[in-house]
Amino acid sequence: MFNKSPLLLKMNPVKQIPVLIHNGKPICDSMNIVQYIDEVWKNKSPLMPSDPYKRAQARFWADFIDKKIYIHGKNLWLSTGEDQETAKSELIGCFKVLEEELGDKPYFGGETFGLVDVSLIPFSSWFYGYKQWGNISMEAECPKLVDWVHRCMEKESVSKSIPDQHKVYEFLTDLKKKLTNLGMI
Repeated sequence: MFNKSPLLLKMNPVKQIPVLIHNGKPICDSMNIVQYIDEVWKNKSPLMPSDPYKRAQARFWADFIDKKIYIHGKNLWLSTGEDQETAKSELIGCFKVLEEELGDKPYFGGETFGLVDVSLIPFSSWFYGYKQWGNISMEAECPKLVDWVHRCMEKESVSKSIPDQHKVYEFLTDLKKKLTNLGMI
């Protein structure tokens, strides 16, 4: 995050991560990258439904995750006291909304792993941190989402790409200390 490579700085107009470089061209922003991958390799394993309404719904939920889960999780991590309690309540509320949307389906898209699953599964790496920072037990609060995480982790492509919860927690705890020492929080 702090030591960006010359290639990243050259290829990324806003100097942020993540960036996918495909055929020498940069694609920036997580959701943009996922949708690009879906369009380029749609015959391999599509992430978006073919039905326009279902595609719009998938984009809606991916955006919800990007805006709500990320922001409230970050607020839980970076805040203390009353602000942290507010972030905790809002984060749990968002997860409960997602759990309701998931229902009894194996994946958010039904029988197939798709865009919404790709959007949410990285946050499972934060579950241990949520417990440490905000005393949130995802097993107690959202058991269907925890079961969903286990199903997703059965996929080799997921299990090989999702970082260990304890390592994420350690990294973010160290980062918070550095940001605090720099006076950034």
